[in-house]
Amino acid sequence: MSNKGNKFIKGAAVLGIAGVVIKLLGAVFRIPLTNWIGADGMSYYGFAYTIYGALLVLSTAGIPVAISRMVSERIAVGEYRNAHKVFKVATSLLFGIGIVSFAACFFGGEAITKALGNPDAALAVKAISPALLFVPMFSAFRGYFQGRQNMNPTAISEITEQLIRVIVGLALAYKLLDTGLKEAAAGASFGASAGSIAGLGIIVVIYMLNRRVIHRKIDLNNKQVEETGVILRKIVGIAIPIIIGSEIMPIMTLIDTGIIMTRLQATGWSYEEAKTLYGLLSGFCNSLIAFPQVFTQAVAVSLVPAIAAAFKVHNRQGVQENIQLGYRTTMIMAFPCAFGIFALAEPIMILLYSDQKASAIAAVPTLMIMAISVIFLAITQTSVGVLQSIGKQMLPVIHLAIGCVGKVILTFILVGIHDINIKGAAVGTMFAYVVALVLNNRSVKQYTGVKFNYNLTYIRPCLAAMLMGVCAFATYRLVAGFLGNSIATLFAIMVGVVVYVILIFTLKAITLDEVETMPGGTKLVKILKRFVK
Repeated sequence: MSNKGNKFIKGAAVLGIAGVVIKLLGAVFRIPLTNWIGADGMSYYGFAYTIYGALLVLSTAGIPVAISRMVSERIAVGEYRNAHKVFKVATSLLFGIGIVSFAACFFGGEAITKALGNPDAALAVKAISPALLFVPMFSAFRGYFQGRQNMNPTAISEITEQLIRVIVGLALAYKLLDTGLKEAAAGASFGASAGSIAGLGIIVVIYMLNRRVIHRKIDLNNKQVEETGVILRKIVGIAIPIIIGSEIMPIMTLIDTGIIMTRLQATGWSYEEAKTLYGLLSGFCNSLIAFPQVFTQAVAVSLVPAIAAAFKVHNRQGVQENIQLGYRTTMIMAFPCAFGIFALAEPIMILLYSDQKASAIAAVPTLMIMAISVIFLAITQTSVGVLQSIGKQMLPVIHLAIGCVGKVILTFILVGIHDINIKGAAVGTMFAYVVALVLNNRSVKQYTGVKFNYNLTYIRPCLAAMLMGVCAFATYRLVAGFLGNSIATLFAIMVGVVVYVILIFTLKAITLDEVETMPGGTKLVKILKRFVK
């Protein structure tokens, strides 16, 4: 494997590990917070986060990707001064966006919450507003380091941000409980602000520690410096399609919600029953299906600078190697997640929602459909990363929009069939991803000429994952009777992991040499050699 491939694999592994840690910290935060402030308090907190998330898209959805790609392209041709100027221009742009977003939430908190029908959430909105100033700033640093194909600063800053968010948010929420739910929710919301300050602080320190090395190359670079206006236009040109694309699915989901509720009631379900069915999808299934995306998104983020650098210098072989490696890495992670959730859907749901066992069991068929959609979503995310890295960022937006139109139509039809009900929405979402990935992959082949080894990329990891799923399910059935659901489920998952690891090496879906390139790979290989040849 080439050195560029090593960098990509290491970067994806670092971001994937960081993503798992962040998800676990998120669970540590949300569970006690919900128990403390209840549904009413969570409504204030959730409302503030909804507004925060909507405004944050402007600064974090597209601009960091633009920075990563543009920095990588310039470093590939030795333009270190221009690469650094991209970072400086983007930082100024993000600072401006941050100031406006912060001011809108802090000074307009009452007006916004009143207009949207939840005036009691105003304090929580104000408490979270400083994060809108600091998060865009360290997004610029992340994009810059990612463009240099160094994912460690991103991982460290994200974990730091989440850790401080959890500590400060829970501490303030607990301390302010006696004051009132509005105040406690605001305390929890301020955790995001404290976390963003900590995240920015740590990544600035990392930058300062690397400043001498960075500026040494800049000082040796005598190439013509790009004009600020030219750089700014390029950043905006790359970022806007990505921002639009990131908003398509949330908008379609919002439309979806209206369709689901009205269609369910039109086919004989009462309003309360329709709410319950929708809750199975949004509350029980979506959060679980979001977990595998940690790994696939890490691959997509690492792909952009790796492919962009090779594409810039017309290294066709390098582009194709990185694409093939990206798809292989994605599928090696996506298949076991999909088949594992599919095989153990009911035990996992009961494990996670033991207090709501009836609802958890009712959500199982929907979860099984969504588990399969993990495969299609993973391929879609990877193909989006490839197209963004070669300057075709508008294509995935168009393709996803086409898929979402089909999703709305299919959801309307299927949800209206009484026996299918909410499961139709899951099928509609899967259809959207299938359409997007087919169109994306066609474009990837068209513009890069890549030819996939379907046996290595899809068939071998798929076979390994299917056998793993069978083993995990059989293990659960064998031990559940005397171990109980919780221990049996965890044991079955562990057995599944071991079986899958052995099978992917036995079927040669991945080699020990490739594992050795990952962080901690040398030690891992020594352990694996005891089990596989």
